[in-house]
Amino acid sequence: MRGRTRQHGIRSMDGRDPRMRHKLTIEYEVDILLGLGLSPDQFSDEATFLLAAKLYELGRLTSGQAARLCGKSRVAFLLSLERAGMAMSNLRPEDAEAELSFARDG
Repeated sequence: MRGRTRQHGIRSMDGRDPRMRHKLTIEYEVDILLGLGLSPDQFSDEATFLLAAKLYELGRLTSGQAARLCGKSRVAFLLSLERAGMAMSNLRPEDAEAELSFARDG
């Protein structure tokens, strides 16, 4: 029965249900919202986006994973990074050089 669960009918290759979701709760006071001029929903969206963006910038998540985390398409996520002061590419300098060498030399 590998690859399937009785309850949900599917399972990832590592045996976990891919639909299993977790929730992160952040406590804050209303003055945070007032200072930012955001509603609770807007603040939640912004905080989730910034967490996803930082994890992407650090190379901990792929752009696709980060996009899913904040509920955006991959392209919309990448285009939103500029407003957070982050680059679309999270390649380290040595990785970028290797990519350029490969492009030049094949």
